[in-house]
Amino acid sequence: MSVVEPLRDRLITAGVDMLEQVGASQLGLRAIARETGVSHGAPRRYFPTHNSLLAAVAARGYTDLRTEIEAVQGDSPSQRVEAAARAYVAFATRRTEMFTLMFRHDLLEGAGENLRATVTLPLFRWWRDLVAACAPDHADDRALALWTNLHGIAVVTANRSLEAVAPQADVDRLITIAVTRHLG
Repeated sequence: MSVVEPLRDRLITAGVDMLEQVGASQLGLRAIARETGVSHGAPRRYFPTHNSLLAAVAARGYTDLRTEIEAVQGDSPSQRVEAAARAYVAFATRRTEMFTLMFRHDLLEGAGENLRATVTLPLFRWWRDLVAACAPDHADDRALALWTNLHGIAVVTANRSLEAVAPQADVDRLITIAVTRHLG
């Protein structure tokens, strides 16, 4: 006997699967209902607005990102920071639409998932603790500065802007430079 995934979870899974194909602006409740094989009104029981659905999809993306960056290996804290940084940029490059949606706080804030408390702050605290293991002095500032630097690398790599200004750029080298500069 197989266990049937609850409808809310099936709707989110369909949204996650469709996101990379159509983008967040085209990821509608009706399309997800059609993909899930339910009536077009069924998603409204769980997601009263389009943004509430997007927030639930983004929450799944944050869970996936956290799983990937927490799984990194390294013989030292600095090697783990660099491996996590590479995993972060790789996630952005591999799942561009999801990564973009995850940081669209203008769409997601107040959409019902409480992403700040449930995923973004815990994820950043994990990152801060990892950075603090390498450089305990001013760890909050270092963690934030390094993350903003890496986020910039991730964005320009994922949206291919880096290719436009520096087609020969070595992303791995940029990550190494960012980590080295911020960890001292």
